[in-house]
Amino acid sequence: MKSFAAKASVAAMAFLRTCHGFYVPGVKPHEFLPGEEVPMKVNSLTSIHTQLPKDFYRLPFCRPTGGPKMASENLGEFLTGNKIQNSAYSINMLREVFCQVLCQVTLTPIEAKSLATHIKYGYHNNWIIDNLPGASVGLTGSGHHQTHYAGGFPIGFITQDSPEAFVYNHVNIILEYHNPEGKEGHRVVGFAVEPMSINHRYAGGFQWDGMSSDGFTKPLDTCIANQHMDRNNVGDFQRVRPGENIIYTYDVVWRYSETAWASRWDVYLSEDHMVPAQVHWYSITNSILVVLFLSLLVVSILVRNLRRDIAGYNAMAALTDEEKEEEAEESGWKLVHADVFRPPQNWPMAYCIMVGSGAQIGVCGFVTILLAAVGFLSPARRGSLMTAVLVFYMLCGCLAGYVSSRLYKSFRGRQWQLCTLFTATGFPGLCFFTFIFFNTILAFFRSTASVPFLDLVIVAAMWCCVSIPLVFLGAYFGYKAETISFPTVTSTIARAIPEQTTFMKPITGICLAGMVPFAAAYVELFFIMTSLWMDQFYYVFGFTLGVYVILLITVAEVTVLLCYYQLCAENHRWWWFTFLSSGSVAGYTFIYSVFWFKSLEASRMLITYMLYFGYMFLISSALFLVTGSVGALISLWFVRKIFSTIKVD
Repeated sequence: MKSFAAKASVAAMAFLRTCHGFYVPGVKPHEFLPGEEVPMKVNSLTSIHTQLPKDFYRLPFCRPTGGPKMASENLGEFLTGNKIQNSAYSINMLREVFCQVLCQVTLTPIEAKSLATHIKYGYHNNWIIDNLPGASVGLTGSGHHQTHYAGGFPIGFITQDSPEAFVYNHVNIILEYHNPEGKEGHRVVGFAVEPMSINHRYAGGFQWDGMSSDGFTKPLDTCIANQHMDRNNVGDFQRVRPGENIIYTYDVVWRYSETAWASRWDVYLSEDHMVPAQVHWYSITNSILVVLFLSLLVVSILVRNLRRDIAGYNAMAALTDEEKEEEAEESGWKLVHADVFRPPQNWPMAYCIMVGSGAQIGVCGFVTILLAAVGFLSPARRGSLMTAVLVFYMLCGCLAGYVSSRLYKSFRGRQWQLCTLFTATGFPGLCFFTFIFFNTILAFFRSTASVPFLDLVIVAAMWCCVSIPLVFLGAYFGYKAETISFPTVTSTIARAIPEQTTFMKPITGICLAGMVPFAAAYVELFFIMTSLWMDQFYYVFGFTLGVYVILLITVAEVTVLLCYYQLCAENHRWWWFTFLSSGSVAGYTFIYSVFWFKSLEASRMLITYMLYFGYMFLISSALFLVTGSVGALISLWFVRKIFSTIKVD
């Protein structure tokens, strides 16, 4: 047996040595032959200060011959505000370009005001070559070059001395290529843009009308022949004001790189190691320490106390009536055995709906993060994460129907059709109509975040034709299954609840319960918020998966502990208490988002505040349902378990 295991280990190691890791970026490698056209596409203009993506060609930029054309996009790209189109830039493999004139634009008063406003709000270009987003090359305060790989590059700047706006009308397009062995062509493995603002002038005082072909061949005084543009050679900046003739130019620089095509996204995902990996390790270590501390606390309190309680209750049950009278009066959680499984006094249907919806969102989130952690949902596949969330959320609808129906049946509810309908339409309906409301407002702002009507119809059809039927299917099997059995019989008249001390009041436990789970996840939450609202790439889904699991474990342990003390205080109304206690971590998350909002340096536009707090409310609501359902279900298991171990008269 040992020799077999040794041979298997050697074989496995030999197999692993012959395997080469390959990161799936979502597209097939393309080899460009020397001189072959390398298309460059433009995506929506974005600003973290407004959260309103805009069409690139809405501003006075150069348009391609024949007008802009949309690139093929998936549903997730539309829902996330991407609008990818072709560009006027002509780029060919290994062909250097020196200060090539692209076009001339004469600003009208409206165009000048619009361009200056977008520069003031910090809008960025987002260009794409061979599925690689353009990194931004700029200068630090000390004059050194610095590259940012996420968020694109700014369309202009405003000086500190005056409020006048300047546009970046020249770009150095820096492309890195790699020549794979055995291939004739070259692969693009790097793409960066160095923007500059230059007040171009033609030699000899030539004035171009922007239409004739002479403007593309006449030399510029502001450019040096056969040399790439350097910041040190820039004289006057290009101002943005009515009547100004803006000449757009570009350089193309090709550099060889040893970076393989399979790893070309590494520098984007790590932001060139700007955020050390130790930060994420600190996050996961912090979470593990919190859950270990809680686990030790739960074991030391619950296990010890429960063993003592159960042994005492069972010993009491074995006594005769005369011996019982001599013993002290019973106290503790056994006294509520006839009421502990009484259905919630308030809104039992709503309780079932929320637990079922939370189970659906929780499993959907776990599967999505798991697939992202193993590389199936990489940032290179734009919109893939949003598409995966939609698909898995719909497929998990049967779980929501099953959980809510099982609970509602155990509560002896009679309006099962209504319960199932609300489970299928409650939370998704809130999300859909909130999205429709914001989509309508975004359409008035002519933002690319406004989803086309056809895509809205597709989402609505997915909801009505797939998600809702799956919820009813799950509910059908839930109502066909046996009723959840309880180890004790519920009395006809509810037991009176004694007066609770301040620390034992339910509202105190509900408010304080979310602090510990939030402490286990807040470090990683910062990076998630940065990725969500600041156009940064997020790739450490392995850490996210670990923090997500630890969060749910922490929620479960805290809720079980609070539920035990609630029952010891002879308070049998634990259904809503456990749901709200475990769900309170969402409240801390929303409060954190309020303070984090200052990081955006948001504009004074009302729509920015509406979008941020509206969507953070939906995210917090989803987290509330997930953690609430975990706390409720683990408490149900815990209560059934402890009451099944005692002998009740």
